[in-house]
Amino acid sequence: MQEAKDDIASQARQGSVAAIIEILNKQLADARIRTRAIFADGVLQLLCEGALAEQLDRVIVVKQIRQILEGIAPRNISRVRINSRIVQEQQLLWLEEINRNPQHLLWSEEIKLTKPNILQQLTEGFKSQPKERSHKFTLPTVSPRQLRENSRFRRGIISGVSLTVLLLMVGWFLYDYFGLKQNGSLKTQALNSTAGFSPTPTKPPVSSTSVSTASAPSSDPFGDAVRLANQANADGKDAKTAAQWLDLAGKWQKASDLMSEVKPDHPRYQVAQDRVILYRNNSKLAQDEGQKLR
Repeated sequence: MQEAKDDIASQARQGSVAAIIEILNKQLADARIRTRAIFADGVLQLLCEGALAEQLDRVIVVKQIRQILEGIAPRNISRVRINSRIVQEQQLLWLEEINRNPQHLLWSEEIKLTKPNILQQLTEGFKSQPKERSHKFTLPTVSPRQLRENSRFRRGIISGVSLTVLLLMVGWFLYDYFGLKQNGSLKTQALNSTAGFSPTPTKPPVSSTSVSTASAPSSDPFGDAVRLANQANADGKDAKTAAQWLDLAGKWQKASDLMSEVKPDHPRYQVAQDRVILYRNNSKLAQDEGQKLR
């Protein structure tokens, strides 16, 4: 369990939108605030929803989100726009909706995150390094002269090792701080994230009209997943019966499975990993709607 938390925190520091939402929803659960997010045009767009306007007090919500995000210090994310509204029915394209009708929002505010100072980043990097086990040594009986020579020799080794470690840490920090190390590009992510993800999701039942999972492997699983997601998104606008919602659940799950087949050397591999979670969440929402109508 602790390793899973550490992995989510590490992904959030790398800039994963899905991991950031997971942390935000967990820490804002007591306030009964649900968040969704999209990273677009260099800005992390956040949508905060609550059942009552009193739950979305502007001063309190902005302060909480700033503290959480500055504690995460996500890489390459410095601008955040916080949008707030009363909770509505699930909308997969909520950013387009609030851009078209901004008057439906309670309020909107853009903030700029304060980056941790150099000392804090060095300390964090040092803490993340594995600790070496200490060893006990039994010193042999030697003459005072040998002891003095051995002491000078050990001091020289310790000084050299300490200097090497210091130089390595400084080099590592400069390499990471100035953006020379790229761990997946942060391109515009059409990531309509929902209320977080569960570490052990359950696949929804697929109706007889849903997409068959027994089809032959695709040469472009990313493109097939996007096309299937677009189809599911369009069908979702007209879904009314339980069978139609369960059919949508199957399509979203198939799109998630296709995204999981994207190879690590694919240029949009990081986006695919985020969309695995997104499409899985959409499948769960569609399944819930189908179960309600039953």
